[in-house]
Amino acid sequence: MNDAPRLVLSLAAGCVLGAVFYGGLWWTVRRGVSSPRPAAWFLTSLVVRTLVAVLGFYLVSGGDLRRLLACLAGFVVARVAVTRIAAAPPGPAACAAKEGGP
Repeated sequence: MNDAPRLVLSLAAGCVLGAVFYGGLWWTVRRGVSSPRPAAWFLTSLVVRTLVAVLGFYLVSGGDLRRLLACLAGFVVARVAVTRIAAAPPGPAACAAKEGGP
């Protein structure tokens, strides 16, 4: 039996899980810094993101190590993608707002 479609779907699921995990982290940092209770934001976010990721890995793997590794690879790819997107320089409108422009 050919497992390639399942491995590709596991990779895609890992990308989604990684995007949710690291995108959620990025969102939490942006919200938590300006919150009156940042510890609550960070702790809640950590628990929710970890539960989603672990449950997702468990469901995607289905007890198969190859699918688990494909999911993990997608998770790492999403980490790189979210890191690059979050570190991208702001657009011209954001720069003008910081400088006090129109």
